[in-house]
This record gives sequence, structure tokens and C-alpha cells, in this order.
Amino acid sequence: MSPRLTLQLRRVRPDQPDPLPLPRYETALAAGMDLRADLEGERTLRPLERLAVPTGLAIALPPGYEGQVRPRSGLALKHGVTLLNAPGTIDADYRGEVHVILVNLSQDPFTLRRGDRVAQLVVAPVTTAEIQEVAVLEATSRGEGGFGSTGR
Repeated sequence: MSPRLTLQLRRVRPDQPDPLPLPRYETALAAGMDLRADLEGERTLRPLERLAVPTGLAIALPPGYEGQVRPRSGLALKHGVTLLNAPGTIDADYRGEVHVILVNLSQDPFTLRRGDRVAQLVVAPVTTAEIQEVAVLEATSRGEGGFGSTGR
């Protein structure tokens, strides 16, 4: 079983008469929790339009963790709506409202409503690297082969 940690969460607009459900894991083995659009009314995204969608939530991640904001596969497949910066990163020291940058890649307008599930939040450990400048990098069989260099 995966280790558990505590994720502190604050509603940014706590006085709303109809508060949105808090993020939660929908199944026992789910990796992500759904984030919802905290909009007033509706907003239609035209083809190729992007929007920073508020979630109404601020979080406090423990040191050594990040929040990864990832697309929802159903939105991408059914509507061509995805995240522009996938995965988005929420740093452990950020305390502002979490926004989700949606983009409509389809040819049809997409209407977004309050409470719609727009992304997933995955909490993941972070490894911090110490930078060491060197004159020569260790050689590998691939070398400097870039895009398409390993096949087809």
C-alpha cells in the first residue's frame, strides 16, 4: 500500500452558498484527485482558446512533494480539451489559488460550468539535484543522438 501524507487545503471563497466537493480519490487505487472549475455561471472556450480556470482551492504540500496538475483523459478524448502546460507543477511553498490552464484543441466550442471536473491532482515526491559542472560528460552508446535517433 502507498504511504499516506496529509495535504492541507483551504477554500479560497469559503462563503459560497453551494460549496464544491473537495478533491478525493474516486477509487481505491486512483493516482489523482479531480479538480473542479470554481466559476460563476458558464464559460465557453472557442477553438484554440485558453483559460486559467480557478479551482477555489489553495493547498499546502509537505516539503519534498509537489502537486502535478494533469489532464483528464475523458475531456481530451471526447472534447479535445486538455491542459496547456501538462503537467502543471504546484510547488510546496505556493499558497495561492490553484488554477488549471485549459485549452480547447477541437474545432468546436466547449462550454465549461461550475463544478465540472477539469483536471487531476497527483501528489508526488520531488528529488532535488545538486548541480556539478564538468568539462566532459560520461559517454553512452546513444551519445548526442536526438529526436528520432533510436529507431524508426
